[in-house]
Amino acid sequence: MKAHPALTAEHEAFRETVRRFVAREVAPFAAEWDEAGEFPRELYRKAAAAGFFGIGFPEEYGGTPADLFYGVILAEEFAQAGAGGVSASLFSHTIGAPPIAAAGSEALKRRVLPAILSGEKISALAITEPSGGSDVANLATRARREGAEYVVEGEKAFITSGMRADYYTVAVRTGGPGAGGISLLLVEADRPGLARTPLRKMGWWCSDTALLRFEGVRVPAENLIGEENAGFRTIMRNFNAERLAIAAGAVGFAQASLDDALAWARERRTFGAPLIAHQAVRHRLVDMQTRIAAARALLYDTAWRLMEAPREPRWIAQLAMLKNAATDAMQACADGAVQVLGGAGYIRGSRAERIYREAKVMQIGGGATEIMKELAARQLGWFA
Repeated sequence: MKAHPALTAEHEAFRETVRRFVAREVAPFAAEWDEAGEFPRELYRKAAAAGFFGIGFPEEYGGTPADLFYGVILAEEFAQAGAGGVSASLFSHTIGAPPIAAAGSEALKRRVLPAILSGEKISALAITEPSGGSDVANLATRARREGAEYVVEGEKAFITSGMRADYYTVAVRTGGPGAGGISLLLVEADRPGLARTPLRKMGWWCSDTALLRFEGVRVPAENLIGEENAGFRTIMRNFNAERLAIAAGAVGFAQASLDDALAWARERRTFGAPLIAHQAVRHRLVDMQTRIAAARALLYDTAWRLMEAPREPRWIAQLAMLKNAATDAMQACADGAVQVLGGAGYIRGSRAERIYREAKVMQIGGGATEIMKELAARQLGWFA
């Protein structure tokens, strides 16, 4: 049965393509890559060759125009590997490159997008700072204009693909205080004065996360993305796409958690009967299924409504609520899976154990739960 009436045979064929790729190229190696703290760079080229990197990007730069459902399906199905670190870093270009495609000059787009979308170069987004995460309007990293260059000073924290990236889309302050003084710059990784420090995390072990330090980094003025002091709106629109992808991934991780719990409950025997024969276990599994069904319904409804009216405040509010509902479902299902699996779910290397460690970051990344509630209330017009 289709997840939404608007899905076509082409959507379902794409889902099957992604599912086969994940089963062949990702799932068998997920535990190994997590322990190693990295995954092969070759996976970027493989995923690009499979047609996954260009989705939603303009065709002239190597992209494939597509509706939002394709991105939702991609995130859902990649989550079946139970390797959030792979999904986060492999697809970091989906948050790093859209501002370039949307607001960059023609010369900038032609210079960097084809290499990113072919998997040859890695793109990352650098907005969050050590002094503040969701408070984008008050970021402190500065870029002052000196002739034909900008000179960047400051720090960025928790940057996905921070160690590997070739290009960083960096939010900087070029003007006065508040949202009106923010710009976006493309900063190449080999610029003198850019230092990268790896960060160790609770989950997403194979995702290279870094602290970036900019000390007098000189960037050509043609690397400005859009107009000076007009970057905030581009950042906010980019967040909307990121939140939809996070929600889709969260639904996929929740489903993977239920699948493992159900399989174990049918196989494992206690007190002379399979676990699933015990009412308490069955009820836990039903609760998990209920959360997933509700989150998935909201996910596909939100994607459909955003395609119809992408700037409508009530659908932006629904997107914020979706992000919370989906990530809460993921956390609850991850917890439920480990509880059902017992000791087997607590041992490193299992899919359930990885998802359990990674659930919390989904409730933080792309806008924390509390910020999403505030955004929803504002978009609904409940207060100014």
